[in-house]
Amino acid sequence: MSASVIEDQLQEQEYTQDYLTLVIDNQKFGIPVLQVQDVLSEQKITNIPLSPPEVAGSMNLRGHIVTAISVRQRLNMESIPLDQAMGVVVEHNEELYSLIIDKVGDVISLKKDAIERNPGMLDQRWKEIANGVYQLDKELLVIIDVSKLLGTVTDSDNKG
Repeated sequence: MSASVIEDQLQEQEYTQDYLTLVIDNQKFGIPVLQVQDVLSEQKITNIPLSPPEVAGSMNLRGHIVTAISVRQRLNMESIPLDQAMGVVVEHNEELYSLIIDKVGDVISLKKDAIERNPGMLDQRWKEIANGVYQLDKELLVIIDVSKLLGTVTDSDNKG
């Protein structure tokens, strides 16, 4: 590979970011690929008594305790059975969390300058967790900010 090809690839990486697409209630969301630790299709979740409603429970992932967060509950949506859901494991404040979602989509590469600010008409629940939106061919991709999504859950954990 020539030096100019490598330089072009490095330049493109500076201007693009890869996102894992997620589907929650037929809405497509995106999460930066670099924040994703694992994707789980089956999860054995143990209930945690007296936890906030969005905490689905905890699970053991290769010897690590992972808190499972129902993104539907976090967004005040109707829950779906856990056996119909998937999990995306992310790290936040040096802790692992499994985001319980409907399904995982593809990895897409987006130009950073093509991501727009949250529009005024965006649902308030989505604004609270979104870093912006990207217009796909026929739908809107809402970019999730993991810190905002998990912030209220982890803040309530630290107040006890």
